[in-house]
Amino acid sequence: MIYCVEDDVSIRDLIIYALKTAGYDALGFDESSSFYEALKKELPSLILLDIMLPGEDGIEILKSLKASSTTRNIPVIMLTAKSSEYDKVIGLDTGADDYITKPFGVMEFISRVKAVLRRTNPQPSLSILSLGRLSMNIESHLVLVDGKEVILTFKEFELLKYMLENIGIVLSRDKLLEKVWGYDYEGETRTVDVHIRSLRQKLGEAGSIIETIRGVGYKIRREYEETNL
Repeated sequence: MIYCVEDDVSIRDLIIYALKTAGYDALGFDESSSFYEALKKELPSLILLDIMLPGEDGIEILKSLKASSTTRNIPVIMLTAKSSEYDKVIGLDTGADDYITKPFGVMEFISRVKAVLRRTNPQPSLSILSLGRLSMNIESHLVLVDGKEVILTFKEFELLKYMLENIGIVLSRDKLLEKVWGYDYEGETRTVDVHIRSLRQKLGEAGSIIETIRGVGYKIRREYEETNL
């Protein structure tokens, strides 16, 4: 459910229509009191909040939301005609997750909504990853080959985990550096090759699931699962 607090009925109706067309449940409110009443009945997954509202304005509503343990974690997008840098800073510093100024395109609006929902409501990752003779328990940080534990370093574990989450996808060395070592990692791509070589050695025959794509990077082959069951 997405709540939209907007006093302009034409804009509010457009927003609700766009959200429902995109597959979301949505409710609109023209002021704070009816919005607060709705919060008592159901907490939304996202709130769209105008700044210029009759009575309590959007910034005050946002402050109230972030001050409450019940609502502080609900993502909020500020949706307003105010476009100055100061207004944006105030909204974001108060706890807003994004800031969209009017007028806006419907496609961009829906895209921004989806982006905030992805950031704030990530899908839970699988705790067990397995492929053929290899299995990985994310929570216990345990890797098994044929039921026997394989001891990996932290980076080796994270590298194998990311590759198992992307079976069949060719992953460049730069992509692996970004995802496993982080954006600010200054090491050369040879670091990836060293860790891949170590992984293959430690996994033994199961290490053959890691395929080198010459001039690009590495991938874990889908066909391994099909031919070794």
